[in-house]
Formats: sequence, structure tokens, C-alpha cells
Amino acid sequence: MRTFTDLRGQSRPPTDLPLFDAPATVRTFDSPEFRDVTFYEVEAKSILNRVPAASRMPFEWTINVYRGCSHACSYCCSGDTPILMADGRTKPMAEVRVGDRLYGTVKSGLYRRYVTTQVLDHWSTTKPAYRITLDDGTELLTSRDHRLLTDRGWKHVGGPDQGGQQCPSLNLGDKLLGTGKFTSAPVGGPDYRRGYLCGMIRGDGHLGSYTYARTGRSNGDVHRFRLALTDPEALRRTRRYLAELQVPTDEFLFQKAVGVRKQINAIRTSSYRGVTAIQEIIAWPHAPSAEWSKGFLAGIFDAEGTCRNNGGFRIANTDPSIIHQITSGLRRFGFSLHTAIETRGRPKPLTSVWLRGGLRERLRYFHLVDPAITRKRTIAGVALTPHASRRLVSIEPLGFEMPLFDMTTGTGDFISNGTVSHNCFARPSHTYLNFDAGLDFERRIVVKVNAAEVLRRELRRKSWTGAHVAMGTNTDPYQRCEGRYRLTRGVLEVLRDYANPCSVLTKSPLLLRDLDLFVELAETAGFSANLSIGTLDEEVWRRSEPGTPHPKARMAAVKQLVAAGIPCGILMAPILPGISDSPEQLRAVVRAAADAGASHLTPLTLHLRPGVKEEFMPWLEEAYPELVPDYQRLYRGSNAPKAVREEIANRVRTEKRRHPAFTSPTTPSTARRLPEPPPRGSPPRDPPAKASEPPTQLSLILG
Repeated sequence: MRTFTDLRGQSRPPTDLPLFDAPATVRTFDSPEFRDVTFYEVEAKSILNRVPAASRMPFEWTINVYRGCSHACSYCCSGDTPILMADGRTKPMAEVRVGDRLYGTVKSGLYRRYVTTQVLDHWSTTKPAYRITLDDGTELLTSRDHRLLTDRGWKHVGGPDQGGQQCPSLNLGDKLLGTGKFTSAPVGGPDYRRGYLCGMIRGDGHLGSYTYARTGRSNGDVHRFRLALTDPEALRRTRRYLAELQVPTDEFLFQKAVGVRKQINAIRTSSYRGVTAIQEIIAWPHAPSAEWSKGFLAGIFDAEGTCRNNGGFRIANTDPSIIHQITSGLRRFGFSLHTAIETRGRPKPLTSVWLRGGLRERLRYFHLVDPAITRKRTIAGVALTPHASRRLVSIEPLGFEMPLFDMTTGTGDFISNGTVSHNCFARPSHTYLNFDAGLDFERRIVVKVNAAEVLRRELRRKSWTGAHVAMGTNTDPYQRCEGRYRLTRGVLEVLRDYANPCSVLTKSPLLLRDLDLFVELAETAGFSANLSIGTLDEEVWRRSEPGTPHPKARMAAVKQLVAAGIPCGILMAPILPGISDSPEQLRAVVRAAADAGASHLTPLTLHLRPGVKEEFMPWLEEAYPELVPDYQRLYRGSNAPKAVREEIANRVRTEKRRHPAFTSPTTPSTARRLPEPPPRGSPPRDPPAKASEPPTQLSLILG
């Protein structure tokens, strides 16, 4: 482990941290600003972190040289809880892995909608367990601090253990949003396989034996089986099931992809034995078993079914015997349906069987019978609606601890046994290090002392394309310990050497220490800075951000950066309703930003993501007790009502219109020219980063 000559802290015996090969050097400092803080100096394996596409950030890569965050929360489910995956099937919570794709939700317009997202992290812990039961029989085993989506916003399973304010907890009768209880998948035995083959081949296959005279042949008998599909999943399943029944087939290209037409592959056999065996396999059973009916419904749906996100789910065919098996099978499993017969312009009447019950019944069908074709099982874009909610009937503490699991996803939630469950946004990095929640995020800081060396190695890779790298999107690169470790400066030097575009978001004027590097980066690669300044009100700052640099010092840093030709914007965040949102307070920030020459100013109203709210509300009760009822009304979820946010944004826009710096597309005379393309053979890089307004509030704003 390397040493830092400018660090005079007290060194303790090394300790092992998961995820790092060598033991961490444990260090504390006697200076007041680091009292009660422990630093764990580690050798990092990598430093570039890919940002998931689901996060909708305007950058793809980030660097965080420190690990530590005050946004601590922990929501857990038992390992056997079924999770809705992106292929429409379910997987036990304990078996979910990083990189898996599953369903989450996002707010889109007036509704929250289902979308596919990726698992970014996954871990387990041991906690006291609670059983939650809904009126449809759904059961969840969770921890007390697990959070579920209700028609009135996110709610914890239980209230606070010891006083203080928390997000609202569940009450009996609450309506939980989601898809409804999941159904177990079919066993998949011999009867299921025969049923699937019957539905698929009768619905979409060609099977027959013919006799006709053929020149040069003494026997005119011809036996043919062929199944041609655009979806390889159903074709592979059919071929595998036939092989298990001793019917080998050949796969071949039936039709090449041309224009909008997709490629079609097919399987076939022309042997008498194979064709007669298939005819026997797909014969109607005298008394279909439940598993045969499930297989048949899966096969006929793959062959003839359609499902649209507007709720349309139907299976159509002209064969009355097939329609009879479809309707009898659906009724057998308790589905509600209606049929429609279309005769116009058809030689044979076409009967369509429509499934009623919306998304919940569609998912029950998919899980119960398990069709092979994934694209037909998608629910992406479907809106969550209150009529699909289920009422809470009981919350029961089990009286013992058990292993519980949690994950981080790109959307911040997932679907657990038909309910929308919130997940941890920032805690995984510390739980993987065997740190607990709460103050550990503020008082146990992991320091990646080899960040610059690792980055240099990663930028040398041929696969690196020189993409923009954002710093400060999770933890502040200029937090107080940077003054001692100087790791951020080392990283910037490497980015400069490779002419790699980058940007920095921080609350600290300490970034002026690296102004010389910013100038070089702006000239050779493209660089921009953003400082978070929510208010200039002295009293509000002292109450709400007592440990942060003075906002006037941050504004002075903006002015100095702009004077040096560095594009620098201001995130006016967080704006606290009723505390820092008066016209006078907002006007002071806008005027100072214009005087400083900020390239842009983005107002962001306070966003209380899970974990932040639990820390914010006790502070509010102490600092502004008269506002607690208003905030409880405003922040039933993570955001203030849209009307409140729009009113604050309009106030800022009104003030910005008074300043030409924010209304005229002029370029300050001190702004540096965009860099020329790098010479051939130099490390690849993207065009310089533009100072664009970020789409969402970033993590460090409340850090």
C-alpha cells in the first residue's frame, strides 16, 4: 500500500474489505473537520463506472474516487420472493444476479408505467421478518423498512422503531399497486410437452401424408412435416420436445430477411416414422390433464396468439376443435373470456377468443402456461392503474430473523410477487463492504488511493472510445478529504494526458485548486464544471447545510472559473419550499449567477428520495417545526406536487429574463474556443462536453 507524505493521520492495523484484494489501511485524523471519520485506503481494481441507460443521464461513464454517501436506506425481501423478469417470467429474489434484466416502473405523463431495467447490484442481510398479506392471497416476507407502492405513494412496512419521523407506514386497508399475485409456472412434464406440441403444430405447422405418381419412383407416398417461424424461441422448444419423443428434425433457412420482412427459420422431417409419430403426439386426448391443457394453451398462443399493450389479448383460429380446446382450457383455469366470429370475406369463419381481466389476467396466463415467445409477453409501456391494486389485510411480525435480499435497479424499483417494491439507490457499495447503514455513509469513507494509476491503465485499452466522463454524480470529488488525498487532481491529470472530455459537479470551491488542469482540459478535450448553490440566504444555509462551504464562496468560484474561460453552470438545488423559495431569495441567486457569468442556471426543487427523507424530516422538525405538516402533505412521495415545482421554476424563469446573460445566446469574450480534432494516433475522444442542463437531481445535492 502506497503512503502519502502529507497525511499525518493516525494509522491503525490494516483490515480486509470485500471487493478489494489487498487489506485496507485504516486511518483517522485528529483535525476537527475529520473528527469521528475513519478512512479506508484501498487498491481499486477499476475506476471507470458505466452509467445504466435506464438512468437517462446525459453521460455514459462516471468516476468516483471515494465511496461514501448519506443516502442510506435498506429494503429487503425473502429469497424465495418471485421477481418479474424482462422475459415475462419470474425468478426467486435470491437467484437474481447483477446484469439481469427485469421490470421496474417510471413516471410518464399522468401515469407510472412498466419498463425493463437492469440489476446494478444485489446483496443479502439478516433482519427481523414480517409477513404482509393482501386480499388476493399475495404474501410477502420482508423487513420492517421495506417500502411498497400504494395509491397514496411509497410506504414502509412498519413505522419508526424509536421516535422521529419516517415516511408513512402501511395501514390495514391500504391499496398496493402492481400486477397482482403471481402464479406458479407449469411443471413441464411429458403431458405439458405433448400439449405444447399439439397447440403449436395444429396452429402453425404443416403435417401430412400424400400419394401421387412421381416419375422414376415406384412409390408415390410422400410424408411431410414442416414448421416455419420468425421466433426462434418457439422453434427451438418445438424441436427439443420432438427430439425428447424420439422424433429428430432438421433446421433450415426458410426465408431470408428482406426489407421489413424478418428471417424465417424452419424445422422439418420427411420420414414416414417421424410424420406418423407426430400425428400420434398431437392427437386429441380423451381426457386432457391439467398439464396437457397448460401446454396446449402455451403452444396455441405461440402459434396464433396476439397480445397488445392496450389490453388486447386474443387467440384466433378457423378450426372448431381448436377453439373448443382453447375455451375449455381457459375456463378450466378460471379465466373470463368472450368470443367473436368473423365471416366477411373468409372461406371459413374465423373465431377469436378474447381474454378479459386486463394485465393481471394476462400475466396469470403467461405464468400459468409459459409460452415460449418472449416478445408476446412484454408489458413494457403498460400503465399502473388503481383498479389493479390489492388491499392490505394483515402485517404480522414473525418474531425471528431470517436472510433477506435486496438489489439496486436502474429505475429504483422492481416487481415482487405482483407488488411494486422500492430498492436501495446508494447503500450497496457499503453493504458489500460489511458496513451498516446510517452514519457509516458519512463516517466510513473508502479512498481509492490508486485511482489515477488504474484510470491510466483503463484509458490505454483499445476498446476505450474516449467517451465523456462525469465526476461528482454520486459522491463529491472535492469533499474535504480531497484536500489531503489529492486523488481527484491525479485523475484529472490522466484525463488531460489522454485528451478525454470530462465534467465535474461539486459543492466545494476547493475545485479552484485544479484550475490549471481545467484550462488544459478545456483546450485539448472539452471540460465543464457545475456548482450546487441552492440559496444565498445566510440563515437558511447555516441551518440546512452547516457542513458545506459558504454559498458565496461557491459563487465566487463560479466567477473565477468563468474568468478563466471554463464553462461553469449552477445547479440551484435544492430549493426548499417555504424556506428558500421566496421571490427575494431566488432573485438573489439568479442575480449573483448572472454577475458571475454562469453558463446556465438550473432550478431543482427539493427531491426526497428514499433514505434522504428519513434524514430530512427529523431535521425539519427541529429547524422549522411549523413546516412539518406542510411537508408531510407536499412530500407523500419523493417529489413535491407538480404545481409547486412549476411555480418555483416560473419564479426563477421570471428572474432569469431580467438578465441578458441568461436570455441572449452570446458567448463571453473570455470563453475558450472548442478544441480542434486530435491528431491521428492520439487517444480517441468525444467532442467537448456542452454545458447542458441536467435532466434530474443528482445524488450529491443533498449529500
